[in-house]
Amino acid sequence: MASAPRKSVVVLDYGSGNIRSAVRALERAGAEVELTSDRATAESADGLVVPGVGAFAACMAGLRAVDGPRAIGRRLAGGRPVLGICVGMQVLFERGVEHGGETAGCGEWPGVVERLKAPVVPHMGWNTVEVPAGSALFAGVETERFYFVHSYAARSWDLHADGRTRAPLVTWSEHGGDRFVAAVENGPLCATQFHPEKSGEAGAALLRNWVASL
Repeated sequence: MASAPRKSVVVLDYGSGNIRSAVRALERAGAEVELTSDRATAESADGLVVPGVGAFAACMAGLRAVDGPRAIGRRLAGGRPVLGICVGMQVLFERGVEHGGETAGCGEWPGVVERLKAPVVPHMGWNTVEVPAGSALFAGVETERFYFVHSYAARSWDLHADGRTRAPLVTWSEHGGDRFVAAVENGPLCATQFHPEKSGEAGAALLRNWVASL
């Protein structure tokens, strides 16, 4: 009996740092992975991963250069899965504020990404998360630790169910007494503030869960 074909996943290449680790982790999770900036390929794959490291403004400039916001929007309009990672999660919000400036994001979620209000920034290292009941992304790893490297985050969540759609599942974490959004599951759009590709077996299990959902 032939095995089922591997799901196709595009990791969007828009100049955001070293993303080979994400490609390798997704391959280990069972996906057929392509690293590309081609919008048509990004729109047609079973899953799209939007990585991101560094500054919000720089990532948005890189995304716009490859028409990334349009690819993300078109996928979501058709119910096709997207996974944002680290700054790739942050740019899904309306705006980011850093170094006294404000940059428009993709606007898929309301809210602002801002500097953490903790005694020590950046938040770097392993941390626990508060996973809501019913999470498919964290199935089997609800009590595990994940690896974070960031100075900015969404510190509130402003999107709620309107009676027609299911309420997003929001996972939280805390650093230095400051709570922030660690992950979101919102229909076809999921994202993590931490790096699953750097989070050992827990991160590998999370990526397997996402690939299996495609």
